[in-house]
Amino acid sequence: TSLQCNAMTKAFLPQMKAKNHGHIVTVASALGLFSTACVEDYCASKFGAVGFHESLTHELLAEDLDGIKTTLLCPYIVDTGMFAGCEIRKELRSLIPPLEPLYTVQQSMKAILAEQQMVCIPRLMYIPFLTRALLPWDANLATYRFMGGDKCMLPFIKNVELKTSNGHIKSS
Repeated sequence: TSLQCNAMTKAFLPQMKAKNHGHIVTVASALGLFSTACVEDYCASKFGAVGFHESLTHELLAEDLDGIKTTLLCPYIVDTGMFAGCEIRKELRSLIPPLEPLYTVQQSMKAILAEQQMVCIPRLMYIPFLTRALLPWDANLATYRFMGGDKCMLPFIKNVELKTSNGHIKSS
């Protein structure tokens, strides 16, 4: 969460600033740049991580600490099972399949080593990020619905509810 990012960074940042050296990597999500239905808490935490990263980057630049690099990672769904059942529109699934974990790590490492300040994985995820900023709400809503974004998490939520009702997942 954003609080964890903040606490971890505060532990290391003073020494990084003193040496003007280091690299801070924030792992967010594509859902930190645009949102979807039914996972409000997840989206909010990822939006928080993005905001934390941007604010920290501005702070470092304002203090002329150019030796401390920052990278924001915003991957699409990584095929770890966390969002099993999440599906976009059938016709688009082959265009934007869940990411293989190894591929995601490789792309992340390339971005970090190249000192890239932000990377969306796959690069196709820049499109909804840009359209969210540039197009009116209604145009984004129409695109979101066309892609199946309004209902993509419903199978995932039903899957979680089914597991919870069958006792596979214990709630606290």
